[in-house]
Amino acid sequence: MAVSAIDVRYSGPMNAVFDEENKLARWLEVEAALAMAHAELGDIPREAATEIARKANVRAVKLERAKEIESQVGHDMMAVVKALSEKCAGGAGGFVHLGATSYDIEDTATALIFRDALALYEKRLAALKKTLMRQAALHKHTVCIGRTHGQHAVPTTYGLKFAVWACEVDRHLERLGEARKRILVGKMTGAVGTMATFGNNAFRLQASVMKLLGLKPVLASTQVIQRDRHAEIISLLSLSACTCEKIAKEIRNLQRTEIMEVAEPFGKTQVGSSTMPHKRNPHKSERVCSLARVVRSGLQVAMENIALEHERDLTNSANERIIFPESFILTDYVLAQTTEIVSGLEFFPERIACNLKMSRGLVMAERLMVLLTRKGMNRQEAHELLREASRRAIKNKVHLKAELSADPGVLKYLSPAEIGEAFKEESYVGKAVEIVERALKSLS
Repeated sequence: MAVSAIDVRYSGPMNAVFDEENKLARWLEVEAALAMAHAELGDIPREAATEIARKANVRAVKLERAKEIESQVGHDMMAVVKALSEKCAGGAGGFVHLGATSYDIEDTATALIFRDALALYEKRLAALKKTLMRQAALHKHTVCIGRTHGQHAVPTTYGLKFAVWACEVDRHLERLGEARKRILVGKMTGAVGTMATFGNNAFRLQASVMKLLGLKPVLASTQVIQRDRHAEIISLLSLSACTCEKIAKEIRNLQRTEIMEVAEPFGKTQVGSSTMPHKRNPHKSERVCSLARVVRSGLQVAMENIALEHERDLTNSANERIIFPESFILTDYVLAQTTEIVSGLEFFPERIACNLKMSRGLVMAERLMVLLTRKGMNRQEAHELLREASRRAIKNKVHLKAELSADPGVLKYLSPAEIGEAFKEESYVGKAVEIVERALKSLS
């Protein structure tokens, strides 16, 4: 029976990358590469290496058997070594794990697991980016009110919102490309990193193992690969989750009853509340925000794992069994959910237009200030004039246009027609459309 929600509620293709059988398969893959590298150097008989490689898979070495041995010896790696050794014929089992320490196998295998996980992660990022770009293109002319500090500011467009998010996701893809060279590394350096057990050909052996596995060898290590590498990948996952949280939080706010400009997709038979039949809660977006907090929490642990004692201690081991699969699986789920939400967003044009006009022209004060300055008024004087006019408009509950049209100081510089023209919110979005088009071109 499953205990963790990542095994049931938030599971996906990433789960298979981190399940116990795949972990065993990757450990065995590294053991096979080690044996073949030894054979190439003449350290062990070629036939022994071939036999080890032939049996180093989960078809021959069963997870159940490895666990049975582990219950007796209390060491998971030694259990795998014994389980593989007993499957090898002709004395080949005696050469399994030759010269290696546990983390030569485990850390190198973790890099193999990360390689598969990062490939899935990259696909999720690419899918979200594509969805955001599509919405940016569709809504580059959809003018809405922009908000700062929770207050109406000046007009913007929904296309620009989506373009900003798409650019952010693109940076995650860029970061991923840069991080791979630091993440996808393996080691064969022994108990404290000196390679003493591998003899004079140690560098050649390590290079051969990594070539077989498609990884880069570390330049230097202790008994473990240094954990700054692992913290970097958890950091990247956390950044991605934070971007999804940003998107989801904006959707949640825009779906508030008082705003209701957009709403996340809601099925015809979907229930919003067990007691309030009318509710249409943004629960998918809320779930994204909730899970992003969990992903970020793993980063704190990963950072603390960097400062291991001397050539290593075991304080990283137990928590990495949790934070590695949890961070990847939850980030995968969050990215998939965010893509689904953005793809199915429902827009309410009437509410968008209503909110744009809600302030009775106050959101155009900036435009009038700039226009007066261009006509010759001192910029600071123009700012003060618009500030006082805005205060009067709010107090008198009238449109700002009415206040300015009755102000001799304004009429000295602007005609009534110019004042009226300046209050067309839809025409005050600057280069927003061009910004979106330039971003889409760059991101394509």
